[in-house]
Amino acid sequence: MEEMTLNNGCSNPGAKGFCCNSRQKLPVVDWLADIPEAQLTTDLVEVQFKNTRKGYYVNCNKLKLQKGDLVAVEAIPGHDIGTVTLTGNLVLAQIKKNNISLERYEVKRVYRIARPNDIEKWEEAKAKEQDTMIRSRQIAKSLNLEMKIGDVEYQGDGSKAIFYYIADGRVDFRELIKVLADVFRVRIEMKQIGARQEAGRIGGIGPCGRELCCATFMSNFVSVSTGAARMQDLSVNPLKLAGQCAKIKCCVNYEMPIYCEAKKDFPRTDIPLETVDATYYHFKTDVFKRLMTYSSDKTMAANLVTISVDRAKEVIAANRRGEKVESLVDAAAETTVAPEADYTNVVGQDSLTRFDHAKNKRRSQNRNRRDRRRNNDNRQSNQ
Repeated sequence: MEEMTLNNGCSNPGAKGFCCNSRQKLPVVDWLADIPEAQLTTDLVEVQFKNTRKGYYVNCNKLKLQKGDLVAVEAIPGHDIGTVTLTGNLVLAQIKKNNISLERYEVKRVYRIARPNDIEKWEEAKAKEQDTMIRSRQIAKSLNLEMKIGDVEYQGDGSKAIFYYIADGRVDFRELIKVLADVFRVRIEMKQIGARQEAGRIGGIGPCGRELCCATFMSNFVSVSTGAARMQDLSVNPLKLAGQCAKIKCCVNYEMPIYCEAKKDFPRTDIPLETVDATYYHFKTDVFKRLMTYSSDKTMAANLVTISVDRAKEVIAANRRGEKVESLVDAAAETTVAPEADYTNVVGQDSLTRFDHAKNKRRSQNRNRRDRRRNNDNRQSNQ
């Protein structure tokens, strides 16, 4: 068993000699790690178990716990084995962030630092989890239950197993529990989770190239609607909006308040603009440049004209007065479209042959030297 340590306040417990590996889900950086007073403000510690399951326990025995220690904690029944991921004042901050009420939350105890026999039993229990999950899926299918068992977690002492499942509706799994208890000879606990929670437990890489948000920092999930995508002028194609969990990506909500604030004074996009020559319909919007593009055809891009938000509001106000403008672009003012910045190739990095000139020059110089040397040798031999 590798010795678990933690360096520089990072909350990722890893093998000794390495800093901040990414094996832990929902990591928390302890930015108060170098302040001894902050570690003594509370006896509560944060303990993490398999994947994203965390719990808060009281160190009633005054053990000298550090982040990365394997501890035996109170469970019903028996005890469980987990890793200490946070101590001190930041534990209280995490409890507040996760909206946990200590009055209602039953705070269990930390028994001891895990002994070798505790760790051996824990390793044996973990080794059975994959086979148990596969077998339980077969049993659920044989009972014709509309559910998917996504993960199985054994308690540290092997006396209980938690089965995490996904289902669209309510599932009567009383018969399933009887069969599972008879097959695996352990206490069975069923926990229903959502698709986002399952993605966080499994983990993975998102289309942005980074690890999934639900596996790195998100613990509370809010609903994401297609209205947020429309507000940001994103494609409402489900294939592009869906994440690993087949739900709308959580990151669609991240910039939503900024777009709402920026679009407060924008005119409605369903209002056409009337000119003497044609009627223009909204095509697209550049929110942060405050530019709106209109098309003379309602269904396709035709005769596109880009104007500022202020000019669009002027044309709408004129149309409401019963007037039709000569052109969407105000001829009396400067063009509203910001000119594209001229790209100057300073170092020539866009050229695939940027090194060829120097090579050809050197080759020519070497060839000239050889020719002069050969001519000198010929003269000397003739003399």
